[in-house]
Amino acid sequence: MTFNNAAAVLIIFNLENMSEEIKSLNFIEHIIEEDLANGLPKEKLRFRFPPEPNGYLHIGHTKAIGISFGLGEKYGAPVNLRFDDTNPAKEEQEYVDAIKQDIAWLGYNWANELYSSDYFQKLYDWAVLMIKDGKAYVDSQSSEAMAEQKGTPTQVGTNSPYRDRTVEENLALFQGMKDGKFKQGEHVLRAKIDMEDPNMLMRDPIMYRILFAHHHRTGEAWCIYPMYDWTHGESDYIEQISHSLCSLEFKPHRKLYDWFKAHVYDYAKEELPMLPKQREFARLNLSYTIMSKRKLLRLVEEGVVKGWDDPRMPTISGLRRRGYTPNSIRQFIEKVGVAKRENVIDVSLLEFCVREDLNKTANRVMAVLDPIKVVITNYPKGKEEWLDGENNPEDDSAGSRKVPFSREIYIEKEDFKEEAGNKFFRLKTGGEVRLKNAYIIQANEVIKDTEGHITEIHCTYSTDTEKKVKGTLHWVSVKHAITAEVREYDRLFMDEAPDGHKDKDFMEFLNPNSLRVKKGYLEPSLAEAKVGEQFQFQRLGYFNVDNDSQADALVFNKTVSLRDSWAKQKPKPQQNQNQNKPQQQARPTISVIQQLGKKYTNLPEEKQLKSRVEILKLAENVSYEDLEPLFGTATKKVGTRIAVALSLSVLLKNGQERNEAIDTFISKALEDKNELLVKEAQAL
Repeated sequence: MTFNNAAAVLIIFNLENMSEEIKSLNFIEHIIEEDLANGLPKEKLRFRFPPEPNGYLHIGHTKAIGISFGLGEKYGAPVNLRFDDTNPAKEEQEYVDAIKQDIAWLGYNWANELYSSDYFQKLYDWAVLMIKDGKAYVDSQSSEAMAEQKGTPTQVGTNSPYRDRTVEENLALFQGMKDGKFKQGEHVLRAKIDMEDPNMLMRDPIMYRILFAHHHRTGEAWCIYPMYDWTHGESDYIEQISHSLCSLEFKPHRKLYDWFKAHVYDYAKEELPMLPKQREFARLNLSYTIMSKRKLLRLVEEGVVKGWDDPRMPTISGLRRRGYTPNSIRQFIEKVGVAKRENVIDVSLLEFCVREDLNKTANRVMAVLDPIKVVITNYPKGKEEWLDGENNPEDDSAGSRKVPFSREIYIEKEDFKEEAGNKFFRLKTGGEVRLKNAYIIQANEVIKDTEGHITEIHCTYSTDTEKKVKGTLHWVSVKHAITAEVREYDRLFMDEAPDGHKDKDFMEFLNPNSLRVKKGYLEPSLAEAKVGEQFQFQRLGYFNVDNDSQADALVFNKTVSLRDSWAKQKPKPQQNQNQNKPQQQARPTISVIQQLGKKYTNLPEEKQLKSRVEILKLAENVSYEDLEPLFGTATKKVGTRIAVALSLSVLLKNGQERNEAIDTFISKALEDKNELLVKEAQAL
């Protein structure tokens, strides 16, 4: 190859890589890159997250947090945490403290902690200058009269009878408002813009109102408070924010944001030369979830939940207490991405992210939540053994622990049936199962009470642990078990859009089974568990130690189940109303999995993730007999083999015993050149 040819290849390679990088940028990053290309110095980039301290942050806020702080990390730019505290009637220091704790817990660091109340004097001084310039006036109408004369989206407004007050009269009244000479609601200060503007926000918006209330930072120093639209944009300007990022509901406010900014710029352009640029992104909407602070407050005040940090709440503090991890939430936000249009994200994606994260980090332990006693009749009375249990197969450094075994153990009631078919891989009379980390047992007989309820299962054990059996059960030694309160949390609402029904109150859709409290029997290694520690209760789900725990009274919260238990509850699509037409026979589940696998490697990352979640859900309804024929899938059909690996992971989690065919499939997958297939095989 000649030098020129080599150079050409290198240029093409670089262009292709640049193209890939450009494609991967979201639309906000495109805006920033364009501004930098047009001469904005990189050191002038500055972002902010501006919460109102009138409630706790919820999962919806994490998107705004992730965008602003993520851009700060990407560009090495400072990010301010600014509290827009303009309404003392609803704001409290408790909310300020909670917001700071939540953001720090998510792993973000702010450059400056600021408050809009820091700028009250400057905002007041600018308002006085606007009065002097004829751009603001004091209105003395009632709120009802102002609302009426403001018009409608299709009908222009009419001017206030006080719009043409003299500058001197306006200055005197505004000073009197500040000095507390007037009653609440007697006067307001309005911007003088255009009562016929098609954007109703431009029809002489209120800038200041009289409010006699204690402010959490300024106390009683002020009795007039600036409105949000006036304060927010000017605070951005004072802090010299380069890009003011907010959710789509603020898009109509952008015109007013720019109007205020343009007028204030004339007063401070030498000191504050940069004009912020407001841009909007789609907010995060989540199925089965309420995002309104007002409605969340109602849940707290009416005692539906036990506080803002109740593990059923979508607040960050509630998610933290439930056992969600910062990494799982950040991964969720990354997968959701940055969009321009509103959409609803299925809450199962959030649950998927925490499962993925905890699967890597949470130690496996055994707990029984609905116990039935098993007596191993051929195991010596009084004997006990301490067996080795692997802490986490996903983490080589996690090590192992000792688990006690004795003649009497607890298993879950649902893991035993007196009579069952061939597809029941748990314990049944005459059948054998493996006890996790221990022996193989066979059920011989049951003991029942006078009402016919089984109270004990009598079994014999075998020391031949190499024997092939299909089922594996978790268990706890009766003699060594510790007890704990276990709170099994579920979704708070049963409807996908609880506040999406105009004719119904969202409270009508509350899930009556969102909390079940049980007495759990746990292996003794958990006796020293600390608040916040997370575990996988094998075959049951992920749990963490709750704040209510005491040294001798442990409390565990269920974070999430091992699989999506809601998938099966979703209503099926309605059948064709024309009964004369023959109904199509449903495709076997394994065929649907195969079809998803065929396209898997050609999908973009976001669709690949959705396909992965769908395969894992479908695999819950697939038997080993369905899956085994696909172990011999041709090497070139990588997508199908990935789908098989995903399905196999579900079967193994649900108690399928490993065998030679499974081991052969996994070893071949580990030798493949496709990284996705190797990754799934390593997880097995």
